[in-house]
Amino acid sequence: MTAQQLKNSILQMAVQGKLVEQNPDDEPASVLLERIKAEKQELIKTGKIKKGKPLPEITEDEIPFDIPDSWEWCRLSDIAIKEIKRGKSPVYAEKGSVLVFAQKCNVKLGGINISLAKYLSDSVISKYPQEEYIQDNDIIVNSTGTGTLGRIGIYSNSDNPTNISLVPDSHVTIVRVNREFSQYIYQILKWYQPILEKCGEGSTKQKELKADRIKELFIPIPPLAEQHRIVAKIEELLPYIEKYGKAEEQLTALNTTFPEALKKSILQEAVQGKLVPQNPDDEPASVLLERIRAEKQALIKTGKIKKEKPLPEITEDEIPFDIPDSWEWCRLGNILLKLTDGTHSTPKYTESGIPFISVKDVSSGNLDFSNCKHISEKEHFELYERCNPEYGDILLTKVGTTGIPVIVDTTEQFSLFVSVALLKFNQELLYNKYLIHMINSPLVQKQATENTKGVGNKNWVMRDIANTLIVIPPIEEQHRIVAKIEELMPIISTISK
Repeated sequence: MTAQQLKNSILQMAVQGKLVEQNPDDEPASVLLERIKAEKQELIKTGKIKKGKPLPEITEDEIPFDIPDSWEWCRLSDIAIKEIKRGKSPVYAEKGSVLVFAQKCNVKLGGINISLAKYLSDSVISKYPQEEYIQDNDIIVNSTGTGTLGRIGIYSNSDNPTNISLVPDSHVTIVRVNREFSQYIYQILKWYQPILEKCGEGSTKQKELKADRIKELFIPIPPLAEQHRIVAKIEELLPYIEKYGKAEEQLTALNTTFPEALKKSILQEAVQGKLVPQNPDDEPASVLLERIRAEKQALIKTGKIKKEKPLPEITEDEIPFDIPDSWEWCRLGNILLKLTDGTHSTPKYTESGIPFISVKDVSSGNLDFSNCKHISEKEHFELYERCNPEYGDILLTKVGTTGIPVIVDTTEQFSLFVSVALLKFNQELLYNKYLIHMINSPLVQKQATENTKGVGNKNWVMRDIANTLIVIPPIEEQHRIVAKIEELMPIISTISK
């Protein structure tokens, strides 16, 4: 049960007479309602309030639930000592003697924030009779909008230390009852708040809660003494609910962040050689890297790839942690047979043809053709000579959202835009799934973040991608690491649900 559900449950018990015990010595609510009726008649007689249009009597079929015998049902307007209505549309000023209470002043959880009010122009103050000014213990209901519609607050003079006069604007409705039971009615209306939120009329952008909907609300009235006991019990319980709510928020935050943190931790363990045991019979990574270097030299010699500018040697200061003896540190560019990016010029798009992939088509972590642009076959083949993504290669986002790796899992041909890099490597010596997990690990992601530079569409430039520090285990261990990660990740996904 959430804190809000617990609060709602307590309010539900309160309005049904189940929160505190009844006392047979309490004056019954019927007598209280007679006194309220007499008080209203006197106020009408002296002209302090207007006689409202009577609302229909509550029928047996309309009663939503049973209440104790000493209680009575009535409509909210029956106990209001001022017509329930919204304020006026104000004319604001920079300074003045009166402030306008707007719905934003009625803050979440029933608080009041007068600092959010604006000054009313002195030129229209005379249009606001004194009884329209907000008074101590007035209940305020937000009556327009979407996110705050039906929000309930109760005004206290202590909310206004400067004691400046307040008038409501047209976005709030004022409910004024006898201050002896205003706190109880406030709690009843808080119980009604979820219902009031759904009573708005109008467009989805600007809902309106009409005063008539508030006037006709059914109110269960206990004896006055029991009202005070109910309010006291609610106020006694609220601090515990707030503590429960804070604990719930912390747990929710933990549940939200923990799975992602655990994934990062597992990937960090993986690249440190701590996720699976090493096998002394595995061919060490040094031999694997030597084979990759020899292959690159042979390809350069035959003109199949270009000789690159040597990358800097790895210094002792750069190495962030220890790795197993059979592993090797190296730079990403040194294990790749080809590192390039897509075309730097915007091509001529066509309605159909060859898919043209940019960062938006891979930023989800998958290669997605559903919303990509297309280019002609002729232009594709021109671009494909330099940048030729093939099955098993890795794509890497390098503009905007950087550092997201994706395996090419299709044999369908496509071309790349400059926002995506292409990583080609010997797939017998390097396991592409291991490289994906390594790029996603904190080791590489930290470097991607630090080296993504620029303003607006930030860029992780090719030289910095090539310079990225990585770790290479033996090929057999690469496969064991991937198998363990694929075993653990589905379990972590269940934690976040």
